[in-house]
Amino acid sequence: MNDSRLQHKNWWQRNWRWLIPVAVIASGLLLLLSSVVGSAATDISKAYAQKDIFNDAFDLVKNHTEASSILGELEPMDNLAILEGAVNYSNNNQNFNASFRIVGSKARGKIDITADKINDVWVYKLIKVRVKQPEDKRQTIEVLNLE
Repeated sequence: MNDSRLQHKNWWQRNWRWLIPVAVIASGLLLLLSSVVGSAATDISKAYAQKDIFNDAFDLVKNHTEASSILGELEPMDNLAILEGAVNYSNNNQNFNASFRIVGSKARGKIDITADKINDVWVYKLIKVRVKQPEDKRQTIEVLNLE
């Protein structure tokens, strides 16, 4: 028998039926993920540019009697805390919600911030600390509540 008559299909000829739908689905998922991740990245970059909103809230917690007695001496806030946390701008960048970690000598937890921009100045509506560890100190401390 002569093998020269057998024609071998190339990769494209063998795989085009499944490759095209997979490529279309992958492209759609990539676009969806890039829009979601892109907006989160934009909010985080804005937060880095406006670090004073975090620092001022951190200072209010640091000077709050109940929070400082439960948390102890607070470690300085680092840039990684913002990156690990959640940041959300809304209403054409006039509203701000954020949550980031806080570490004290006695306890650790999260700070939640809600603020509105009024005449180019951030006005806090809510600042609360959610103490997470140790478990026997688990509680929520309202540092400021104007809602």
